[in-house]
Amino acid sequence: MAKTELAKILIESVKEIASISDHRPPMKTHCAHLSRRLKLLLPMLEEIRDCKNSLPEESMMKALLSLRESLLHAKDLLIYISQLSKIYLVLERDQVMVRFQKVTALLEQALSEIPYQSLEISDELQEQVELVLVQLRRSIGKGGGEKYDDELYKDLLSLYDGATDSEILRRVAEKLQLMTVTDLTEESLALLDMLSTSGGDDPGESFEKMMMLLKNIKDFVQTYNPNLEDVPLRSKPSLSKAQDEDQKNVPEDFRCPISHKLMSDPVIVSSGQTYDRECIKKWLDDGNSTCPKTQVKLTIDIVTPNYALRSLIAQWCESNGIEPPKRPNNPQPSSKASSSSSSSSFSPPSDEQLKIEALLCKLTSQRPEEQRSAAGEIRLLAKQNNHNRVVLAASGAIPLLVSLLTNSDDPRTQEHAVTSILNLSIFQENKGRIISTFGAVPGIVHVLKKGSMEARENAAATLFSLSVIDENKMTIGAAGAIPPLVNLLSEGSQRGKKDAGTALFNLCIFQGNKGKAVRAGLVPVLMRLLTEPEGRMVDEALAILAILSSHPEGKVVVGAADAVPFMVDFIRSGSPRNKENAAAVLVQLCSWDPQHLIEAEKLGVMGCLIEMAENGTDRGKRKAAQLLNRFSRFNEQQKQSGLGVEGQVSLI
Repeated sequence: MAKTELAKILIESVKEIASISDHRPPMKTHCAHLSRRLKLLLPMLEEIRDCKNSLPEESMMKALLSLRESLLHAKDLLIYISQLSKIYLVLERDQVMVRFQKVTALLEQALSEIPYQSLEISDELQEQVELVLVQLRRSIGKGGGEKYDDELYKDLLSLYDGATDSEILRRVAEKLQLMTVTDLTEESLALLDMLSTSGGDDPGESFEKMMMLLKNIKDFVQTYNPNLEDVPLRSKPSLSKAQDEDQKNVPEDFRCPISHKLMSDPVIVSSGQTYDRECIKKWLDDGNSTCPKTQVKLTIDIVTPNYALRSLIAQWCESNGIEPPKRPNNPQPSSKASSSSSSSSFSPPSDEQLKIEALLCKLTSQRPEEQRSAAGEIRLLAKQNNHNRVVLAASGAIPLLVSLLTNSDDPRTQEHAVTSILNLSIFQENKGRIISTFGAVPGIVHVLKKGSMEARENAAATLFSLSVIDENKMTIGAAGAIPPLVNLLSEGSQRGKKDAGTALFNLCIFQGNKGKAVRAGLVPVLMRLLTEPEGRMVDEALAILAILSSHPEGKVVVGAADAVPFMVDFIRSGSPRNKENAAAVLVQLCSWDPQHLIEAEKLGVMGCLIEMAENGTDRGKRKAAQLLNRFSRFNEQQKQSGLGVEGQVSLI
């Protein structure tokens, strides 16, 4: 099997592992971390796949085959865990962790065998792979890496031994996410599957105890939520047949995740999830402080109306001839609110909440001037502090702002909307929601292409802010953001160039975006920026060139752009950072085409490299040493003909 084909198989294996998303709560962190670490290997595997240079085939193939074997074990383990009972996973945690340890050790050994020094991958990629290795070794050293939830383990043991304490049952049900009909049904089926695959052996007392434990949890949840029947686990038929049919046809997004019924008064909690007001009120009144669906801790004790969803539900009911569910006229404060002096989710709304609700109403107005003024006020509020960013996001501002990006024809409104999203993205937890939950990237790219100059600048800054999260880099690149960023870098104001440059640098760290950037014409723009009299974009241009030159297409285009003289000049007289990046570009070019070695020698680079290898920064020393080593190897190869670099230079 050829190296390229094997690399393709490895890439597909990693993608398959990343697609396994049903991580069971007791092992959720372990599985998610393993999946995330393996995803970090994708850029390196893509580099191996695309590499045209000859590599040490025997050692490389042996290492890649070993990696393929370890990835198969990792995939089997994640699938195995996704099908097990949650109760079993906790009670038999040591047995499961032994398998985790074995898989982690296999992955660490396989990655350690890869001859990285022969790959000539970029510093960023090498550091990324080294990070994965460090994390795997740390996980092995800690016996699995992640901490056990000892409280959950002890609680389950006590229930397993017959305890029926309601507080323990509540903790276990929440931590194992066994609070809904679906959850309980899946857990019951998982236990039955374990029984059916036992090969006919007597499951013994342990299985019976686990089934009894699950029944006790279900009985507790039934007390908490009376809409559960004993067997089978289905919602009670409290509606007429016609109404029941209507409920079955309700779109999933219109159902409350707690009651699974059409929401009458949808409200948003700080995690970004929406629930029916009465259901989430009861959840919080019972002392819970996490989001029922995601189990994320709620950062603030505020819920706000989801006006957009309420309107969509009303439209759906009208178009389907269904009477909209009646909403309580005056929601009562929860007992928690009446007994606490702190602000509560269901206390009478504060002036701040009333102001935000009024602004969100204006965003949905049909009057352009109201939309513009509301978006402008939200822009200022989101700029002020993290508290405002959390409250605005929890209030449902993000989807309304995203809608304005493409639905508003007013340039100023577009500018306010994209800048509001930029300011909201400063709060780390909002970055993921803006893209994954609310799909903001196409709208931001639209403004980047069509907006005013200031709106385009702020759209570029928004993409930079969002691309800090690795998963977002791929999404942004796939949405077509790179060509308009290249245009802004070429023709924008000085601030626009800075914003576009930082966004492009961040996006090009992801291997899949490098080719897109090269094909969008980024290299000629960067070369032009190197020659601007003011030199205000030199740092950014060199840093991006260093990343692009590690890509096969990038090497060709950068080499054809007559880059070697510029790189030698920067190595000779640039800032320490510019020397590093210029040397990084030369390393890639000279490894691809020996003619660049000859040209660099003719321009007098050797003395500069010797000086840099002795007195440069750590990264600069490494790059200079790589180049000097390449010169030495090239001369050795030419000795038989009696013509080294010096001799070839004389022929030019």
